[in-house]
Amino acid sequence: MTQAGAPTKRDVMLALLEQSSVYVHLDPRRAGVVVPPQFKRQPQLVLQVGLNLAVAIRDLDVGEEAVGCTLSFNRSPFYCVMPWTSIFGLVGADDQRGRIWPDDVPAEIAAQVQTAARRDSQPKERTRLRAVKSSDEEGDDEAETESAAPPRASERPSLTIAPPPPPEPAKAVPTLVEPAAAEPAPVPAAVPAPAAAPVPAPLPAPAVTEHDEGDEPTPPDAEPSPPGRGKRPIPSYLRVVK
Repeated sequence: MTQAGAPTKRDVMLALLEQSSVYVHLDPRRAGVVVPPQFKRQPQLVLQVGLNLAVAIRDLDVGEEAVGCTLSFNRSPFYCVMPWTSIFGLVGADDQRGRIWPDDVPAEIAAQVQTAARRDSQPKERTRLRAVKSSDEEGDDEAETESAAPPRASERPSLTIAPPPPPEPAKAVPTLVEPAAAEPAPVPAAVPAPAAAPVPAPLPAPAVTEHDEGDEPTPPDAEPSPPGRGKRPIPSYLRVVK
């Protein structure tokens, strides 16, 4: 269902064809769709349509009711008919601009999009790391624990108090003789600095004539060239589709 004032699917198709080729997203199971039989049972089919493709489409018809053209499947031509009621997305191949019509999206495709959105919105659990001791380190810890335990009373060694050692005789301290202070070296006389060379006066800057490039006068006999034709500006209703 098209809202009042919104561009139709045909308008979007024509606008995208002026910029590049178009990826047509359609439900091949809808009534009136004509595509190769092997694609009729899947919920989504994407076909590329354009005016300047490697394999030229010479009979492209963007009509009021459907899009019709001959496409190549495994180098075999097949005339396809894609009614607008079966098309739910049109996306430009160059800049990914286009439109999606949610009311026409197949239920299977909408469910996949919602599942992917819920999966992306769930926070990811962080993996917690903890140190794990090896068997050798556990054995060392037990050995340290056992060695740190206090000995029993029966196992404690007896203490024997020894008499203090006799005092040592005093030794003579040698006298230090300070050396004579060295005389300071004579300071050489200051050498006069050389006279500074005269600095030449700067040269005057050359005069520059200001001018604007491209404003040269046109000869009276020359005629203005007609403006070149380029691509039409991208309509504002086309946006990037991801």
